[in-house]
Amino acid sequence: EMILDTVARRLGLDPLVIRQRNYYAPGRDVTPYGQPVEQNLLPDITAQLTKSSAYAERRAAIDAFNARSPVLKKGLAFTPVKFGISFNVKHLNQAGALVHVYTDGSVLVNHGGTEMGQGLNTKVAQVVADVLGVPLASVRSTATDTQRVANTSATAASTGSDLNGRAAEDAALKIRARLADLAARLLGGAPEGVRFAAGKVTSGISSMAFDALVAKAYTERVQLWSDGFYATPGLSWDREKLQGRPFFYFAYGAAVAEVVVDTLTGENRLLRADLLHDAGASLNPAIDIGQVEGGFIQGMGWLTTEELVWHPKNGKLVTHAPSTYKIPTANDCPPDLRVALFDAANAADTVGRSKAVGEPPLLLAFAVLLAIKDAVAAAGPAGCDPHLRAPATPEAVLDAIETLAPAREPAPVRESAAP
Repeated sequence: EMILDTVARRLGLDPLVIRQRNYYAPGRDVTPYGQPVEQNLLPDITAQLTKSSAYAERRAAIDAFNARSPVLKKGLAFTPVKFGISFNVKHLNQAGALVHVYTDGSVLVNHGGTEMGQGLNTKVAQVVADVLGVPLASVRSTATDTQRVANTSATAASTGSDLNGRAAEDAALKIRARLADLAARLLGGAPEGVRFAAGKVTSGISSMAFDALVAKAYTERVQLWSDGFYATPGLSWDREKLQGRPFFYFAYGAAVAEVVVDTLTGENRLLRADLLHDAGASLNPAIDIGQVEGGFIQGMGWLTTEELVWHPKNGKLVTHAPSTYKIPTANDCPPDLRVALFDAANAADTVGRSKAVGEPPLLLAFAVLLAIKDAVAAAGPAGCDPHLRAPATPEAVLDAIETLAPAREPAPVRESAAP
């Protein structure tokens, strides 16, 4: 991203233009490691976000602000993300699940993923509820337990829902098939014509409650539990040649960030962020939007405040506590944060045609770093390309400004502090 930004400044172009010129496109849509880039959504995401964020209009307004403001400088940046989803170690791309249906119609799900606040249990429960056509309140996910589901893969690489959701879906589909056979005998019709929805089971013009069918299935000795398994298909990777297809699909996104920088102190603040992320056909938009928000703020901390400093003599980590290692707080969040999910189902055969939304939003925060660089550049001559290191702490910002010092005019009066 820094290289593209530098190229744009050397050519006197908006960095967005250079990024768009370097997007994957027909005829040049293969990664350096040999995987074709399928369902490339970046051009569409870019068009939608630049319009919804009023990028061009705000760019002009910021240029006008900087022309009349000697101390406070604003910056604006757009950065895209293409993020491959799957473990690079092939055997980790598997998951198991166990689903029980009780005689009262309630459902218990156990899967191999770890719930750590990301909403995994809710999503897996939603998948099972959708397959069986029962309310979400009827489905309960238990804590991960290797006595129930063994040999679990790590809940990492943003694959939690993809793997465990598919495994739970597999188990639920097996149970549904058994229940459909029974329902066809009781209600008439063929098993493939039986529908499960809204707590009812319907075949033709006849229907019965799901819990009534389950109770009948128990007396008819129909198996009401099943295991499920899923292994991501089509993956390959040659570690020697660094070639193959390591990812099942790509998730895309983009961000526009606007910042203000105090050129006397190096202090900076994110004023507004517009985020548009590709979650496929989202299983739960509320959860996914929360993940985008959290990932973006975490990334902002990584690139602006979370500095690792080691003692020059003994090599010990100095920034080892909250007092010295600054993570973002609620006060660091932008007063104007606009998050939306891009409306496009996943072309890959994932659970519900959804996409992973854990790690990709972390990289949307590059927009914040480059917006700070854009503000610093506004303190120098036209076309300058300041060197801004990450994290962009006030010290790093001042160091970048110092490289522009000969070209800067002294500020006659200090303006009010950055908002």
